Amino acid sequence: MTSHTDIAGFVSSVASLRSRNSFNPYSDVCDQVDTERSPQIRCSNLASVLDACISAERCSLWIGRDLGYRGGRRTGVPLTDEIFLQDYGAAIGARNLQKATRGPAMAERTAHVVQGLLRQIKTSVFMWNVFPLHPYEEADPFTNRKHTAQEREMSRFAIDWLVNRLSIDVVIAIGRDAELALAEMGITAVSARHPSYGGQRDFARVIQNIYETTQAAEPQLTLF
Repeated sequence: MTSHTDIAGFVSSVASLRSRNSFNPYSDVCDQVDTERSPQIRCSNLASVLDACISAERCSLWIGRDLGYRGGRRTGVPLTDEIFLQDYGAAIGARNLQKATRGPAMAERTAHVVQGLLRQIKTSVFMWNVFPLHPYEEADPFTNRKHTAQEREMSRFAIDWLVNRLSIDVVIAIGRDAELALAEMGITAVSARHPSYGGQRDFARVIQNIYETTQAAEPQLTLF
């Protein structure tokens, strides 16, 4: 049985990761939008979500590639932006999630599509990334880049830990990069097209087939 101490140790291990041109939301402070307490809040958010999903009778594991600067970098919860943070927490029983940044809440396109589909699913879903930090282009921290093989290897322990602790019914790889990375790790996953850049309908179709949902999640918000 996984204890609160185990979860705290996992979060601490992720918070200790360091890589050049990467932002660790669980230990780094962004001078543009954060306060001194922001990393602590994001650690608490992650721990609360993880505790709720580990306690669930069954749980799906959805894995993307990296944290995005509009979503998980700000919330500490992968594939979840500030608009949907409370809704996601309520859906899985993690009701104490908090906004960690200053200023207005920011939306992320991928998070919008993902969270729309999550509202149709009855099982708990824990979301993660192959590389759990936000990698960015040099000298521009508000961009997204693909993580390196070295970054993937240094953070592999996190996925191994999650696979061993969650009562997983299915692993879903979101996007081709995540699919290839999980295959390299020997983890069986259902492949789903990434919902950005025109992949929303294909992504929704895969999710609906797995969970037998009845309607697609069509984005209604203007995010940019």
